[in-house]
Amino acid sequence: MKHLFLILSTLVIVWSCSTDDDPQTQEEPSASFNRQAMLVNWADKIIVPAYRDFQQSTNELQRRTVEFTATPNEVNLATLRNQWITSYRAFQKVSMFEIGRAEQLRFRDRLNTYPVNVAEVEDFIATGDYNFELPSTNDAQGFPAMDYLLNGLAPTDAEIANIYFGSNGLAHKAYLEAVVESIHVLATDVYNNWETSFRDDFVANNGFSASASVDKLTNDFIFYFEKSLRAGKIGIPAGVFSNEPLPQNVEGLYYGYLSKILALDALDAAEGFFRGRTNNTGNVYGESFETYLDFLNTIKNGADLSDLIIAQFEEARVAIELLNTDFTEQIATDNTAMLNAYDELQRNVILLKVDMLQALSIDVDYVDTDGD
Repeated sequence: MKHLFLILSTLVIVWSCSTDDDPQTQEEPSASFNRQAMLVNWADKIIVPAYRDFQQSTNELQRRTVEFTATPNEVNLATLRNQWITSYRAFQKVSMFEIGRAEQLRFRDRLNTYPVNVAEVEDFIATGDYNFELPSTNDAQGFPAMDYLLNGLAPTDAEIANIYFGSNGLAHKAYLEAVVESIHVLATDVYNNWETSFRDDFVANNGFSASASVDKLTNDFIFYFEKSLRAGKIGIPAGVFSNEPLPQNVEGLYYGYLSKILALDALDAAEGFFRGRTNNTGNVYGESFETYLDFLNTIKNGADLSDLIIAQFEEARVAIELLNTDFTEQIATDNTAMLNAYDELQRNVILLKVDMLQALSIDVDYVDTDGD
């Protein structure tokens, strides 16, 4: 009987130890954090206002396009170009939110695949035969296509404006208007979807699963930071993934002085989202990844993980601010500085993708193909 008691006691101890190590118990600490409050802050204070601003900017983009195509001159070209910059910058605040309708429409791919395929654009202008809903046309539409149409057709504004007057003027006008109309339709579609139905569905889906809103948008956010910001804006042009630099792959290539601005805008938007900053402006903060990690008391190397991530955002910002306003010139004169900026961004990829996801018990839902 004594032996039986010892055996049963041992089994109880073993069972207790095994349940303590059960991966399912990792959900319990994070389950007590109010995820729904975080989703409400994300939706109402960051995502929907950013989409509203972007959609409104495309209204003005359409208006300025009509003015230019009606009277193609240098003044109207400059006005349209300024609005293109405004809308392009507003896009940086929504580009990371590839969820819901935006995911269905391939929002980011259709609005910002670069470098633009100039040969394809010229063919579409000549034939008038194109369908922007086809994935094969991603690199012939959106903001990069506008960059070429407003800045890359000729060396001077006078020459560019004259092209819209020349023998192919009508075809160029039609294509420019079609590109802008597509931008406007996509912006309006996604914004209206958030306002009418998706916002409530997004907030209500506050569970703990791969299909829950927190898990999905967390992966979308990290994917954007890793692939679109770190790699797309910095790493690919700097030659990190190739045998040599690819300056022709810089964002905003033809305008020349926008690549650094867009990179900093994207970084600011990413940090603002991480910290729960209202519409990514000012000093009003709500529930966010930062407060979530602090609630869990997540420590790495003796420091709060949230503090390490915020500090690394600043390190990346400092590195990017040191770059030339035109990344093509930076690559030509000192590509090492571009590589340094990439390295600073990569350090935060590790903190976000490895340490933060582990703390939040969220699995990566995309395939990594570049060796990170």
